[in-house]
Amino acid sequence: MRRFHLFEIEDQSWCPATVRDLATDYLHFIQTALPLHRAITPFIRQALSAAGTTRIVDLCSGGSGPVPAVLADLAQSGVPATAILTDLFPNTAAFEAVASASHGAIDYVRTPVDARAVPRELIGLRTLFNGFHHFKPEDARAILLDAANARQPIAIFEASRRTFKTILPVLLMPLFVWVFTPMMRPFSWKRLLFTYPLPCVPLICLWDGLVSQLRAYTADELLALGRPAGDTMNWQAGYTPLIAGPGLLTYLIGWPALAAPVGPDENPTQVR
Repeated sequence: MRRFHLFEIEDQSWCPATVRDLATDYLHFIQTALPLHRAITPFIRQALSAAGTTRIVDLCSGGSGPVPAVLADLAQSGVPATAILTDLFPNTAAFEAVASASHGAIDYVRTPVDARAVPRELIGLRTLFNGFHHFKPEDARAILLDAANARQPIAIFEASRRTFKTILPVLLMPLFVWVFTPMMRPFSWKRLLFTYPLPCVPLICLWDGLVSQLRAYTADELLALGRPAGDTMNWQAGYTPLIAGPGLLTYLIGWPALAAPVGPDENPTQVR
């Protein structure tokens, strides 16, 4: 299916911060509930080992996504990793809650961080969980080139894919939001207001969910986006099964050329 780069409401500066934060809170909730982190953690563990670091610099964090669950998985396997959350539109309330519950494992940046120009003091494995499709090809290349210029490893994971099998379930997104909202914590009257009487959150999740599928990059396209980095980076891309359910997760791992190769604990469905 051809890639269409339509706009996502959450990306727009005119989107009210309250509504954006409520939508990203829902995405964090659903990503944790699925749980996507089981397919992601083996790649993160190997990437951290190859880069010789235990620090994750998460870009486009939204409501924090699968980061807390990934850190918990890493800790269980004996890797005491830490993470710092960043975003161009920081959801500081969600960041604060996640950081407080992490017992020092998670920190965050209050000010906007552009994934195309990450401050050089933020050193560690750069991650983007279900956020890379937000960027047009020229901006996506800039993100990968910035990591290469900073000599920092980067790991990108996308559950979105340009297939009818992934697009059709998204049509039920409003129903999912209405059903799961009462289960979300902490309780918020604003969440109820903008979900039921004023269904802004369900409609945003529906539109942005559909657009996310149409914007998704294939593994071959991800490799092509990394080529401008030349010989300074090694790239590995492919698809790996979603352990908690049907479907595939698309990934791209990049690491400085002189570092050890990166690979998951188990063979992925496809590696290039």
